[in-house]
This record gives sequence, C-alpha cells and structure tokens, in this order.
Amino acid sequence: MELKKYFPKFLTARKNNLSEKDYLLSIEISKITGCNVQNINLYREAFSLKTASKTPTHNYERLEFLGDSVLGAIISCHLFSTYPQANEGYLTQMKSKIVNRKNLNKLGEELRLTDFIQNDSSCTLSENISGNLFEALIGALYLDVDYETCKKVVLERLLTPSEINKLENKIVSYKSLLLEWSQKKKVQIRYDTYEEIQPGRNLVFRSVVWLDDQKVANATETSKKKAEEKAAQRAFYMLNKKQSIIENSKDPA
Repeated sequence: MELKKYFPKFLTARKNNLSEKDYLLSIEISKITGCNVQNINLYREAFSLKTASKTPTHNYERLEFLGDSVLGAIISCHLFSTYPQANEGYLTQMKSKIVNRKNLNKLGEELRLTDFIQNDSSCTLSENISGNLFEALIGALYLDVDYETCKKVVLERLLTPSEINKLENKIVSYKSLLLEWSQKKKVQIRYDTYEEIQPGRNLVFRSVVWLDDQKVANATETSKKKAEEKAAQRAFYMLNKKQSIIENSKDPA
C-alpha cells in the first residue's frame, strides 16, 4: 500500500523534471520497450537527425552504429542456441535475413519511429531512416539499461522467436540466389545495367539479366542495385516455372 501511494508521486516528480516534449517521448519509448526511461537524453539523441549546421550536434548516427553491433550480438547468440546443429553458413544466412536493411525498415515503420524525430525543421528523410532509427533505439536502450535487459526487450517485444522463425524461408537476395544456382548448373548469369532517361526526364537504371546468351528478364529502378535485384527477382520466378531453383521457395512479401 505504501508503494502505491509513492508511485504516483514518483511519476509527478519525474514529469516535473522533464519538459513536456521529453516526458511524452519517455512515455512512448516505455510503451515500446516496457522499460522505464532513465536517461531521456539518449533517446532524444537517437531520434535527432543530422543537420546542415556547421556546429557539431548530436544525432542518431553514433547510436545507430552501437545498436547495429548490439542487435547483431543478440541475434547471433539467439541463433547459435536455437539451431545447435546448423553450420556457419546457415547461421550467417539467417542473421542476414533478420538484420538486413529491408527487415529493419519494416520493423521501424511498424513502430512508427519517424513520429519521434526531434528536429523541428522539415527535412527530406532517407528511404532507410526507419531501420536506422530502429538500430539507434537499440543502442540507446542498451546504454540506458543493460545488455541482458536489452536482449530481453528485443527477443520478447521487438523481434520475437516466432517472427524470426517466419523469416527462415524468406529470400533476402534473388541476385545471390541466382548466382548460387548458376554456379551449380555451370551456366553464366550476367547483368547489363545502364542509365535511362524516361518521359519527364526522370533518370532510372535498367538492368537486363542474361542466362548465357539468352535474355531472361529486365527491370527499371531508381538505383543500379535496386534495378539488378528487381531484375533478378523476375528472372528467378521465370526460371523457377521451368525448373525448381529452390524447392518450397516462398515469396518474401
């Protein structure tokens, strides 16, 4: 009973020590992690973008760097204990499926992390900002609590084992998949990628996939990397209709 009487007073005192903006941020972070925020400065930094100002300012990039390593360690240890018979190649592939940029972007978008960005001025966000902020959040949480608590939050709230299991049959890179298949079949996969100006003078990249001397598929995208991956995906499904490249392969969408 004494604790119940003290707790509301504690929250009131805590609120009084924070600005309204910081208090609201701490509440939202606690909803995501299930942990009380100890150092709001860490989370303010985790959701601050880099500015054009010449004066050095704290932004999410350092915490993103740290969060990337912490998340990698948590996932590596989880996979090592979950798959005791798996070889290094399988563990590496599984880790890549979990911490790849596309999956982290998805996780960050589901948590609506861009809503917590601290910068007042409007600015253009990069396409990977949600995944970057997700890693920065992990970095801030690790510093705010400890490794074991951070690990518990990741595996119980953010990247649960059931969600990780769903990724087992997910294809991360069609380009890598086609390369592996072509090496086994002793055929040559080649990509011809070039810039193309579309109506409206929009610059795109067109990538054509060749199987030996046969054109298999092509695709256009806003970057060379995206164009080749999209063309590889189309080639994969076209070739898979004729011969099974990977049995029981599943669409990553």
